[in-house]
Amino acid sequence: MNGTGRVRKQQLSDQSSDSDLLRLSGNGNEDAFLLLYRRHQGAVFRFALHMSGSPEIAEEVTQEVFLAMLAEKQRYIAERGSLECYLIGVARNHVRRQLRAVRPVAAEQREAVASQLPKAGILDELCKKQELRALQIAILRLPPKYREVVALCDLEGLSYAQAAQQLTCSVGTVRSRLHRARNLLEAKFRRDEKLRMREGCSV
Repeated sequence: MNGTGRVRKQQLSDQSSDSDLLRLSGNGNEDAFLLLYRRHQGAVFRFALHMSGSPEIAEEVTQEVFLAMLAEKQRYIAERGSLECYLIGVARNHVRRQLRAVRPVAAEQREAVASQLPKAGILDELCKKQELRALQIAILRLPPKYREVVALCDLEGLSYAQAAQQLTCSVGTVRSRLHRARNLLEAKFRRDEKLRMREGCSV
């Protein structure tokens, strides 16, 4: 009995592997599931939020991902990559379905992202937050395949190799998409800057 208890306690420690925790979760062990959830929920939620711009969609996607993890645990194969990479892949599919469903109001959602930031009382803070709003909206306007690499590499700080693993593509693909995404963002901000300069001259 004591030996079994020690093994069980060891299995549910923070050092337990994802594969072991997933196996225990599939057998109805709620503690194992909670450990997995706490370990990977943040990464899944942030990816969904960067991709959708909506906390509500990100929360819903996160719940769907972990439910799918339990229902289809046999689909995860440890030899092919980490569990977090697998979960990000599942989240990627769920986010794309969500975005297709809400596409008619996508522009309104993008503007809503900007309004979520609190108003600043100091001019410098206001300028910074206006720049952040503009960046958030610009990223959300990128095509999904470019938005994904920006979210993973520029916002989450992943390496090309880590992003490639999560997106199940080559490092070269990640590099070229990120280069294209940054060029698109830079071009947009150049256009916006020229527009602001023309508006300033016309006042």
